[in-house]
Amino acid sequence: MERVLLLHSSREGQTIKILDYIATKLESGVQCELVDLHQPLTVSFSDYDRVVIGASIRYGHLNKKLYQFITQHQVALEQAQAAFFIVNLTARKEGKDTPETSVYFKKFLLKSSWVPALQDTFAGALFYPRYNFFDRFMIQLIMRMTGGETDPTKEVEYTNWLRVDQFVEKIKKG
Repeated sequence: MERVLLLHSSREGQTIKILDYIATKLESGVQCELVDLHQPLTVSFSDYDRVVIGASIRYGHLNKKLYQFITQHQVALEQAQAAFFIVNLTARKEGKDTPETSVYFKKFLLKSSWVPALQDTFAGALFYPRYNFFDRFMIQLIMRMTGGETDPTKEVEYTNWLRVDQFVEKIKKG
């Protein structure tokens, strides 16, 4: 049975939702394990046939723990030819929704010495009712500046699931 390690650096849960979706789209007979990479890693990459990492952007940055994880496990990630995707709200706009056009992916590649074998970027989701006052205010400000949703009562999912399906097909091809 093929085994896939799904690692996440998620803030609001959309990255986990995308990884769960990827797990359902992989062929039957594939066993997936979802692991928070902010916690001490208790698994070995060599126990898996594939590795997929998803990470979210918050206030323009990936979590520092993601970079620490990559530094600590870079050789294993390279050997596993790990796939990597970034989730952010800017990717809701056409022309900012690919690794080549995403400012966050470009920034990641500048800060990290790891170049993922397979890479993508996906739009995330807004969860205004779940945010605390400060986060709601700041995200509304950012969305106002970028022409996005500002209604504090709304939850809006921008993820393009067809793009995720295409990413899954690339994962399957290895």
